[in-house]
Amino acid sequence: MIRVGVVGYGARIQSLTDLMQRLRSGVEIVAVTDIRDEQVKQRLQAGGWDLADIAFYTDADKMLDAERLDGVMVGTRCSMHAAMARKVLARNLPLYLEKPVATNMQDLLELRAAAAKSSSEVVVSFPLRLSPMTKLAKEIIDSGQVGTIEHAQAWNNVPYGGTYYQNWYRDENETQGLFVQKATHDFDYINYLLGTQPRWICAMSSKQIFKGDRPAGLRCDDCQETDSCLESPFHLYYTRGKRDRVEPSGLMCAFAADTGNEDSGSALIEYANGMHVCYTQNFFARNKAGKRGARLLGYKGTIEFDWYTAELNVYMHHIPRADTYKFDVSMAGHGGGDVILVDNFLRVVQGKQPSLAPLSAGMLSALMCLKAKESAATKTFQEIAYATDGRSATN
Repeated sequence: MIRVGVVGYGARIQSLTDLMQRLRSGVEIVAVTDIRDEQVKQRLQAGGWDLADIAFYTDADKMLDAERLDGVMVGTRCSMHAAMARKVLARNLPLYLEKPVATNMQDLLELRAAAAKSSSEVVVSFPLRLSPMTKLAKEIIDSGQVGTIEHAQAWNNVPYGGTYYQNWYRDENETQGLFVQKATHDFDYINYLLGTQPRWICAMSSKQIFKGDRPAGLRCDDCQETDSCLESPFHLYYTRGKRDRVEPSGLMCAFAADTGNEDSGSALIEYANGMHVCYTQNFFARNKAGKRGARLLGYKGTIEFDWYTAELNVYMHHIPRADTYKFDVSMAGHGGGDVILVDNFLRVVQGKQPSLAPLSAGMLSALMCLKAKESAATKTFQEIAYATDGRSATN
């Protein structure tokens, strides 16, 4: 039996522990640290876990000191990821860590220092790099079929963008903006596919839609503008079909004075070999306008893929040929990457496999996101390098 402890049993961790059960992996959740006692117990029961077998804590150190654990999963809110990870690293336990691995430079530097002293194998929550579509793209790139990748364009038009304005994600003290919160996935899979080191980044962001002068703290359920507001519970059902009826939602007003986060952003990234990537993300696209993927161009050909269509195309430049690959991953989260992520963590715990999404990748992605945020704020190019002062220096 694999004895797993959880720090922060949120919706994301719940979905992954459900996958563990589907894999029939012999995992038992034996301890959970979370301050939301009753809510967490309800979630565990809904997932089929026996509460009698689980010890509950509100302090992670007490759990880690008291329990005999084979591995630990950290799924707290984002601002606590690094601090909780350091506690696990200090005990040299296998760790599953949600992204982003850090939300500010000080936490990132402290996490980096803790990792250097630890023997923990860490699996970061980067399912996109593990998805079957990314795996195929990597195989094609490494085969030389399209030549060396010399330019890339990547995009993420998020059709569920309301998430970042109508619940706790709207708090920028937690997210530190949507480069840190969202682009961390995309920067990682791009780095993985290119296999070369990012060196410089410049970025811009804007907030054009989700802003306004509605009262701070206003909830949709208390607002009278249900017909005119396209983000209201009425339109979630009537116009967009995202709910099965009009009912109280508990959502916050997306147009209130306290709504945080930019609603679009773009970055240019230069890599060590001289090539560059342009990446853009948007949070007010809806329905079929949702897209997430990339176009990678070599001299011999181009690879293009999109997780929303579950399709990868290879366009050859010098012969009249185009190949199309379709993926059936409708039952698997993040394009099939979640199952592989969970399986990898369990094999890491058992000593059967190294991490396929290591902490070094998580830290590099977080560093890029923080530098993108700083670039957008200061309108400057930023070197992608660690520093003792948290700003600029070489690795």
